[in-house]
Amino acid sequence: MPPASETTDRLIVRDGVARAVAVVGLAGVALIHVLDLPGTFEETPYKGVLYVGLIAGCLAAAAVLVGRSDRRAWLAAAALPLGAIVAFVLSRTVGLPNGADDIGNWTETLGLASLFVEGCVVALAGRMLVETAESRAVAVPAGA
Repeated sequence: MPPASETTDRLIVRDGVARAVAVVGLAGVALIHVLDLPGTFEETPYKGVLYVGLIAGCLAAAAVLVGRSDRRAWLAAAALPLGAIVAFVLSRTVGLPNGADDIGNWTETLGLASLFVEGCVVALAGRMLVETAESRAVAVPAGA
């Protein structure tokens, strides 16, 4: 069994790598939506406002993760892209208000790129949240 300091060092490195990947992923989600923003504001202004909120939220979560591993930032890193995935699926299935022209449009390149990046960020953030919960359970003795 490796010494405790070696295990701690490995966990610190893994956390740093996970945060770096999440920051790049969140920036990717923001960039994809910035690229789609002009046309979106023209077609469905409320969706443009939602994009701006997603962009700002992703950049804020990324900014926190640059400095430290924070449960709230990981929650945002999971929830924001997950919300975008749900909105994408809804827009392609039942449609969004004033956006019925997207129904069935599953092959849009930017949309597929967005789904890929968002899915990766959600998976990573979910794993980090599980690890955080597991480490808290170990740190707090049963019945305490």
